[in-house]
Amino acid sequence: MTSKHDFSKMASQEAWLLENGNIKLLSKEMKHGRTAHNMSSSSLRKKSDRTLVSKVRVGFLRMFLANLQEVLLGTKLAVLFVAIPFAILAECRNFGRPWVFALSLIGLTPLAERISFLTEQIAFYTGPTVGGLLNATCGNATELIIAILALIQHKVDVVKYSLLGSILSNLLLVLGTSLFCGGITNLSKEQKFDRKQADVNSLLLMLGLLCHVLPLMYKFAGKSTELTAVGTLQLSRASCIVMLIGYIVYLIFQLWTHRQLFEAQEDDEHDDTVSDDESPVIGFWSAFIWLVLMTGIVALLSEYVVATIEDASDSWGLSVSFISVILLPIVGNAAEHAGAIIFALKNKLDISLGVALGSATQIALFVIPLSVIVSWIIGVNMSLDFSLLETSSLALSIIVTALTLQDGTSHYMKGLVLLLCYVVIAACFFLFRAPLGQGQSSNLGPHDQGIMRI
Repeated sequence: MTSKHDFSKMASQEAWLLENGNIKLLSKEMKHGRTAHNMSSSSLRKKSDRTLVSKVRVGFLRMFLANLQEVLLGTKLAVLFVAIPFAILAECRNFGRPWVFALSLIGLTPLAERISFLTEQIAFYTGPTVGGLLNATCGNATELIIAILALIQHKVDVVKYSLLGSILSNLLLVLGTSLFCGGITNLSKEQKFDRKQADVNSLLLMLGLLCHVLPLMYKFAGKSTELTAVGTLQLSRASCIVMLIGYIVYLIFQLWTHRQLFEAQEDDEHDDTVSDDESPVIGFWSAFIWLVLMTGIVALLSEYVVATIEDASDSWGLSVSFISVILLPIVGNAAEHAGAIIFALKNKLDISLGVALGSATQIALFVIPLSVIVSWIIGVNMSLDFSLLETSSLALSIIVTALTLQDGTSHYMKGLVLLLCYVVIAACFFLFRAPLGQGQSSNLGPHDQGIMRI
């Protein structure tokens, strides 16, 4: 007979997840707190050969070279690191500004994946909860840094366009490509995914949409935009505080109370893409120092991007809105997007949905409200009024995505529809050439501007 001690021991060793009446074992990744975002980034990693490094006799030098090899060469995107020194050189030598913009944008691509890798390494030492918090704040570090630097330069429209583009890119391009490629590859299988995570993210995106629509409607409700400008800004700031509260509760829901809904699962078959190693490859302080260094490089390249975006627009004949809404998100998040598509091809839609919806939710409920709060602190007037065209694109994208995911199944037609929606929106912003404004304070009188700074 099995004793109570043996039974409790078995229960402590195996975590069970009840879903639709079927009992599933939680995967190894769930036990170690690996989220879909981590697994997506890990699909672009490769193991480093330390044969040459191990021959170095000096211990400190050997450890430094091993960390250097693991961080810089441990990704399939390592070749793109070459663009970083060229971008710095182009800026210092006053080369063409469009070249600085293009090289900086390319250099940001591998940095986003490396930041995810370093936060995962730190999580080995701090535990999955702290690792999840790091991922929740660093998962979209590129977008947040670009937004803050653009706000410092009073380029409010660039902030709005780039953050809107990140949401549209995740909901339509990434998710659409994942569903389409997964459906084409798995024609003989019915692709299914867990609706619980998708439902939670859809609700949060609806909350963010409500907070964007109300300031827009408030502006049109008055007799003139000048009379409602102060109220629009105040309503936006209040809504941002509400969204940040919602995001904090979402983190509690994701990392503590309902962790099993968000942590990535794996099939019974072995997955060669995800490493089975359960130990860190670099030390805690090494990972921390590299994370700070990578974040600093991201900040430097982001400053180049913000400073040269208008010159690139004039040189290439593309509007700033198209570059910000379409090009920035595609190039900046290429590593994460590629990972989502790879797992969709393997019929692991839960991971793909976790990447696309999780990143869109993080932008909508964390990065955008935080940008408004930061602009409030530094005295720049940024509201949630993204104008009629941008807000309509956001609303229709969220609604189409929610309808696509409502039944828990997928096929290539759903992905194709999302992709076609993205193409239409991209064409719209390609033709849209409104001049950049100087923030919303330009429409206000001196008295109103003084009220808004309070």
